[in-house]
Amino acid sequence: MPPRPAPSLHGPARSPRSPRASRLPRVTRLLAAGASCAALAALAACGSGGPDHRTDEALASRAPAQRPEQVAADALPGMPPVLDPKDVYAADRANRLSPAVAHFPSRVYVPNTNSNTVTVIDPKTYKVIETIPVGRQPQHVVPSWDLKTLWVNNDLGNSLTPIDPRTGKAGRPVDVHDPYNLYFTPDGKYAVVMASKDRRLVFRDAHTMKVVKSVPVACGGVNHADFSPNGRYFIVSCEFSGELLKVDTAAMKVVAHQKLDVHGAMPQDVKISPDGRKFYIADMVADGLWILDGDTFAKPAFLHTGKGAHGLYVSRDSRVMYVSNRGEGTVSVFDFAKDKLTAKWRLPHGGSPDMGGVSADGKVLWLSGRYNSEVYAIDTRTGRQLARIKVGSGPHGLAVYPQPGRYSLGHTGVFR
Repeated sequence: MPPRPAPSLHGPARSPRSPRASRLPRVTRLLAAGASCAALAALAACGSGGPDHRTDEALASRAPAQRPEQVAADALPGMPPVLDPKDVYAADRANRLSPAVAHFPSRVYVPNTNSNTVTVIDPKTYKVIETIPVGRQPQHVVPSWDLKTLWVNNDLGNSLTPIDPRTGKAGRPVDVHDPYNLYFTPDGKYAVVMASKDRRLVFRDAHTMKVVKSVPVACGGVNHADFSPNGRYFIVSCEFSGELLKVDTAAMKVVAHQKLDVHGAMPQDVKISPDGRKFYIADMVADGLWILDGDTFAKPAFLHTGKGAHGLYVSRDSRVMYVSNRGEGTVSVFDFAKDKLTAKWRLPHGGSPDMGGVSADGKVLWLSGRYNSEVYAIDTRTGRQLARIKVGSGPHGLAVYPQPGRYSLGHTGVFR
């Protein structure tokens, strides 16, 4: 098994591959055919996705929203009831902090992969207030399911460093092999370690981090994920082999996988739509979003956003999603109701916007600048850059904390 290339830092900033026209033949045809449609949702009806794909899209568009009792009946046992079956992010409204975190100081935690540190920023002043030494190659700062701990994923250090968000102090590292990324099952029982180098999904006790089940996968670079509304399954991106996995949460088993239809595809962040009908997967080689029906797991449609599409973040009102285009220094704004892009914000003097999160009040999007040793604060109303803050080398999975929500599904802050 070849190791992850050290210089890539979670994928290259610029692809050395041939121009998009030569490496995206099917996507180009799909988008060209879809150009005559009124919106992206109509792509399947225009005859570009094949008969099965059209049928899936048409059925999904006509499917009635589930009643709350239906969602509860189908839910993963032990998962907190869905607040609103029409919006999985209903608990994430602006400033709706859980009592468990209501008194935590507001901070931005930035893992610097090359410096082996976490930079702590005060979001009110945009000033660095502390630098915390951690293990080797920290990739993401991940809120625990119960919201009480921030876990720093020291990938090459084979450990997790806990940070107490009440005090900002780091605790004793916990031995965990290859913790490239970290998620939690919706019932709060298990942590799911994305062991990218090891080609495994490792289910661990959410509190002790002891291994419960280690699941080998037949793809390269397990990376990001998000869960279905009922928590019964989750979709995983495999960045080095250009594949997607569907995993049964309770069975801890891969139940389906597919290869993305682009040469050299490199899928990254995964987010579900507010209504729970679609998964969006950023792809930094295809330069846009794959749009997947998670239930059918049929071949996804595609939407171009910008070079190096990487991180996905939903607004506090669930109306739009921010897409960081790392390869061109921009952020695209996708409107869920309109099913299309409505804006593109450019960072002054460029940059490499990567991972991050939205402030508790919803007014600021925070993103790490992966190849520029900096962090960006962006006004979500205007797209204007509010601050550009120097940090350590290779800043990656930045976490804004605390954030609204009842519990965390992991990554840099996926809350329900």
